[in-house]
Amino acid sequence: MKEDHFLKFAQQSGLALVLAALTLPTWAQQPTAAERALMLKATMAASQAVLKQYEWVETTVISLKGEEKSRKQDRCYYGADGGVQKIEINKSPEPKKKRGLRGRIAANKKEELTDYMKSAVSLVKSYVPPNPAKIQASKDMGKVTIEILQPGKRARLNFRDYEKPGDNLGVEVDLASNRPLGLKVSTYLEDSTDTVTLDVRMSQLNDGTTYAANVTLEAKAKKLKVTVKNSGYRKTM
Repeated sequence: MKEDHFLKFAQQSGLALVLAALTLPTWAQQPTAAERALMLKATMAASQAVLKQYEWVETTVISLKGEEKSRKQDRCYYGADGGVQKIEINKSPEPKKKRGLRGRIAANKKEELTDYMKSAVSLVKSYVPPNPAKIQASKDMGKVTIEILQPGKRARLNFRDYEKPGDNLGVEVDLASNRPLGLKVSTYLEDSTDTVTLDVRMSQLNDGTTYAANVTLEAKAKKLKVTVKNSGYRKTM
């Protein structure tokens, strides 16, 4: 079945049927890394199509040097333009401002850190969920390799230079169904010395749709940690 027809079938028939179609007999020859990449692309595209029928709660917590600095919750859903829309549910209160010179210094540091945090949160969005078009691009450029984690059960597909030169997106997959189980990302913010890691745990809804349940970003140079939890999924249509 050609790829375009497969994606159309995925969106019409639901993710459960897609996963069934992707399941491989144990006796079959195992797909190559490039073939696995195309299968992953189809799975992710199908899940993203189904997720447009849902809304959920996103909880974002930002910590600095082990101390929680902010926490907020948003109700999320897909808008008519295909992008995720957010409505703030609640947010942690702002700390009291200091006065005088100390206050100005603290304000400048806060502004600098706030910009950095916004960049970090934005960086998460460029990797989570994996973009089917970028998966295809990595495959076309021959930058996909496969790493067996547990023979016959789990493997990791590594996509080099996925978003930035020198980065790596690793997608752990179930070898039987090709369902993504988690992501590990090695990347950076402003330059290659400003390293950032992402650890993502995937989960499934009752209909088999895959989504990013827990995301943890760490920027060790800044001692910054950002965690994002997606929960409370319910259909809107």
